[in-house]
Amino acid sequence: MRLPADAKLLDLGCGGGRDAGDLSQRRYRVVGLDRTSALLLAARRRYRSLPLVRADFRFLPFQAMSFDGLWAAASLMHLPKPEARRILTDLCKLVRPGGLFAATVTHGVKSRLVTDGWVPGRYFARWRKDELARAVRRAGWAILELKVVTNRERKGRWLNLLAQKED
Repeated sequence: MRLPADAKLLDLGCGGGRDAGDLSQRRYRVVGLDRTSALLLAARRRYRSLPLVRADFRFLPFQAMSFDGLWAAASLMHLPKPEARRILTDLCKLVRPGGLFAATVTHGVKSRLVTDGWVPGRYFARWRKDELARAVRRAGWAILELKVVTNRERKGRWLNLLAQKED
C-alpha cells in the first residue's frame, strides 16, 4: 500500500488473519474484521496482539473517518452486487480524505451460489472491469489502478483495485 507505516488499516473479511498479520508486520496499525468466529479464533492464535472485531461488513461498527485505508482481499465478492455497491459507499465514509482502498474480486460474468467443492453454500459475485469501475466511482472513490490478473496469489482471473477517497 502507499500509506505511511503508522497508518490505521481495516482488513475486511480478515479470515485467519494472514493479510492483517502481514500488514501489521509492515508497521501498519491493523484491525481485522470478520463475521466468522472460527476464523477469528484462528487469527487470534496466530496473531495474539492483533485487534480483531467480529462483525458483518454490511453493518460496520466503526465511526466515519476511522481509518487511513481499507483492505478487502477476496471478501466483497461474497455479496450480491447491489449490496456490494451500497457497501462501497459505506466503506468510503470510513476512510479519511485521501485514504486508500485496496480490493480483489473475482473477474467474470456468472455470479452464483456454489453448491459443491470446498465452499458449498458460498455466494460468488463475478465482476467485469467496467462494471466494478462504475460502482467504485459512484461510491466516491477515484480509481488509481484497476487491472485483471490471472493465477497470481489465487487461481483464476481476478480484478485488483486500488482506489483513493476523493478530498
